Amino acid sequence: MADARPPLVAELVWSGDLRFDASSGAHTAIVDGDSKTGPSPAQYAAMGLAGCMAADVVDIIRKGRHPLTAMRVTFTGARAEEPPRRFTQIDLRFDIQGAVPPEAVERAIALSREKYCSVLHTFRQDIPVSITFEITP
Repeated sequence: MADARPPLVAELVWSGDLRFDASSGAHTAIVDGDSKTGPSPAQYAAMGLAGCMAADVVDIIRKGRHPLTAMRVTFTGARAEEPPRRFTQIDLRFDIQGAVPPEAVERAIALSREKYCSVLHTFRQDIPVSITFEITP
């Protein structure tokens, strides 16, 4: 049995208005509830989900020895009008460049979605998530 991983720890220190200095491990960032000096918490959630799936997809495609040359992931999230303004629909679009077979992209997305992306599995499971992709040489 593998050793248990230590918990992920993040610390936010209020720096005025709705801004916080955030740190986790050796990394720092600004979290801004007004989105003036840094991303808002919801924007970080969007980037976290897109980043988690993107890292999985790149890793799986590269392990399959497919010639991926570039990738862009676009997160579009609809949010509830009233608090809590949670995401009610999420669309992810993967734009892939390289001679990567569509089946390899479908497999990578499915593995990320079903098994590997911890961020996706942290979101409420009743949020519809659609994922599309396009490959260009």
